Amino acid sequence: MVVIEPAITKDEEGDVMTGREASDGFETASEGTDGGSDNEEQQQKQEKQNVSPPKDDSYEDASNNDELEQKALVQANDAKLEGNKLFAAAQYEEALSQYEVALQVAPNLPSFVELRSVCHANRAICFLKLGKYEDTIKECTKAIELNPSYMKALVRRGEAHEKLEHFEEAIADLKTILELDPSNEQAKRSIFRLEPKAAEKREQMKEEMIVLGTSKDTCLRAKNDHLIMKW
Repeated sequence: MVVIEPAITKDEEGDVMTGREASDGFETASEGTDGGSDNEEQQQKQEKQNVSPPKDDSYEDASNNDELEQKALVQANDAKLEGNKLFAAAQYEEALSQYEVALQVAPNLPSFVELRSVCHANRAICFLKLGKYEDTIKECTKAIELNPSYMKALVRRGEAHEKLEHFEEAIADLKTILELDPSNEQAKRSIFRLEPKAAEKREQMKEEMIVLGTSKDTCLRAKNDHLIMKW
């Protein structure tokens, strides 16, 4: 902040005086011509002192933005906490709505990344409880995109993949968990349990492809035979 020093002048003997002290010895305009001139100069100096510095619009904008972000953070947290209460009461649909409110209020800014990732993960567990596994995967993926090391989101997405018999995808999530936490015994046991299922499903898909290919060949041969007979 710029500090404006009082105007400084000198008396007839050369002593330094502040503007207020100098004005006390001035003559008024009615008392003499020279005094009137000096009084005008003093008024001009006083007017310069009273001039306010220009407002910094950028500072005001930054301050307003900070206030808006803080307000949004409070509202989003309140909605998230309400969602947690509803989830604890097994009111999953209502909890989903509150988490969505929190996401709508919280802007997509770096300072809100953690809050947004948690809300997506919480929506995912609601969908998991409701048996909506595709939606669970979508919400977990959004949470992981915001926070790649979000363990709970990886676990829940793995569970949803397993429910849908996406064994390869479930194993991939479990391996990511082991990369983040090599001592996670639960992830190790789940991989051990799912790998045979994944292998079995691969074999089943191969057989289905073979059957499908055989069926197509049979249909083509039958069609060709019909055309030959027709000719």
